Amino acid sequence: MSATMSSSLPLPHFDFRRAGRALAALLRDPDDLPQVFHIIESLSGTAPARLLWGFRRDANGKRLMRDKPDIVRKLADRAWLRTLPAGSLGRAYLEFVEREGISAEGIREASMAERLATAPDVEFMRCRMRDTHDLWHTVTGYQGDVLGELSLLAFTLAQHWNSAIALIVFTGLLRGLGQGHTRVVLEGYRRGRKAAWLPPQDWESMLALPLGDVRARLGVGAPPVYAPVRTSDLRARGVIAAR
Repeated sequence: MSATMSSSLPLPHFDFRRAGRALAALLRDPDDLPQVFHIIESLSGTAPARLLWGFRRDANGKRLMRDKPDIVRKLADRAWLRTLPAGSLGRAYLEFVEREGISAEGIREASMAERLATAPDVEFMRCRMRDTHDLWHTVTGYQGDVLGELSLLAFTLAQHWNSAIALIVFTGLLRGLGQGHTRVVLEGYRRGRKAAWLPPQDWESMLALPLGDVRARLGVGAPPVYAPVRTSDLRARGVIAAR
């Protein structure tokens, strides 16, 4: 690594107090999305530097860093997404966000509280990972339930180790989802190890392609078959406290 390249990489960052508060809040309410971003900002350590280095070594990653496209402009245009072919990645993504009652704009807004100032390349990369998260949901087949989120985070962890994400996954497993559910999460990690590296993918160019073709190209395997676990289910079982 050259001195210039090394000096432009972000320094490791840890804020254990902020992470602890966020984790406690997330355990009370797994749907409290801003807490996830607080944990990631607080405990990612060297992960941003390693991820940025990976982008810069990848041909498409270099192009993304140069052009810095805002994929949210496409993902937020639901009228345009509806014009894409049935069965395409873009249409499947639209079905996912409408089923889950979420939006790319909403996720962006949830991530903005108490953000740390970063260099432009780091900020773009961080936003790119956040903004494509639900495309990862779509191609892997994990729903937006608690078990689906943990499984996708395990998939992400296999793609790129991040201590903050590891903490969320391990804490979720320790909370007692159940042995069968643990297998789903561990399978997510195994799928992540086998798949192509998703962070620098040119998602814009794949939105109109058949979802099956995209899954084959990325090597993510068949979507899993599992019973979703919602926060309301966990409250009913006493895994988390009732409101």
